Amino acid sequence: MRHRIAVVGGGPAGLTFARVLHRHGYPVAVLERDSAPDARPQGGTLDLREGLGQLALDKAGLLAEFQALSRPEGQAMRILDVDGTVLRDWRPRPDEQANPEIDRGQLRDLLLGPLDVRWGRSVTQVVPGTRDGVLVHFADGRQETFDLVVGADGAWSRIRPAVSSVTPHYAGVTSVEASLGDVDTRHPDLARLIGDGSVAVYGVNRALVAQRNSGGHVKVYVQFRAPLDWHTNLDLADVEVARSSLLALFDGWAAPVLDLLRRSTAFVHRPLYALPVSHTWTHVFGVTLLGDAAHLMPPLGVGANLAMLEGAELAESIATGPGDLDETVRAFEERMWARAGRWAKITTAGLDRLVSPNPSEALALFDQVQPS
Repeated sequence: MRHRIAVVGGGPAGLTFARVLHRHGYPVAVLERDSAPDARPQGGTLDLREGLGQLALDKAGLLAEFQALSRPEGQAMRILDVDGTVLRDWRPRPDEQANPEIDRGQLRDLLLGPLDVRWGRSVTQVVPGTRDGVLVHFADGRQETFDLVVGADGAWSRIRPAVSSVTPHYAGVTSVEASLGDVDTRHPDLARLIGDGSVAVYGVNRALVAQRNSGGHVKVYVQFRAPLDWHTNLDLADVEVARSSLLALFDGWAAPVLDLLRRSTAFVHRPLYALPVSHTWTHVFGVTLLGDAAHLMPPLGVGANLAMLEGAELAESIATGPGDLDETVRAFEERMWARAGRWAKITTAGLDRLVSPNPSEALALFDQVQPS
């Protein structure tokens, strides 16, 4: 029996789930609020880890295609002191495939492949337990029922309230994202500073990170501890106001480091939120969650990897399992909660060390993860 299944959200988790089901010849409805694949920027680059994101792509039959698109050289990491001194300069071996980088847009296109996504289908609510299954309400007033609805719709999930009343809390660290375009041609000095991968500078309760994407594009991330309303009297939509307020936070840092801000454009405020480390819920027939919808955690390179593996594992279990859909989902949730809880502890502790009163904590964390 083929169940009526929908996944809400066309990000890495939802598309991996759908792509693995598709590989097994299992139909699934992908419901995405964006009106088209290119309706909005997909964000920066992701490192997909062996045993997590790469394993998920292998289950989807896409690992070779990923390897052709990915940038193993993007694993390089350079750490500077606030005075510009190079503290660490790690470069991957030519055959290093532990965490190669790929742009989010490239990953989405890879996962989309032959999938039939219902674009512009914004879900407002799901109601489990109706006579015909799980009732999905859409923003345009339409309704549809499914046997299983999988919420892969991110931090502010519209599906989560069907299983949990918990909402994300501010993690105490805010982030501002900026961009540098055509860096090799327009800013060759910054291109050399950043190298093939990322450069990071850690100070007291603040950090500045620049990371290469493909095509000479660089994302610059400013992170610092502050109240959620730190910007109340600032117009962050004004590029010059945003730039000057951020430069003031890094007063005294080396000029080449500050040039990452001086030459950046399009500052976007992104305060960091998280769900409780041990977030679980009482199982609800016909509804489950993946990724940030289930276990939003600090962005330390694990969230998308976990989300993709969860999507792949749930899809594989549904497509190849004994047929009891509800028991399959129950068993998946137990596995997901255990693994996500471990990673949530690691990333929460990691954020405390990366944006810390003692910058040496960030360096020590790097040495643990990637010995120099």
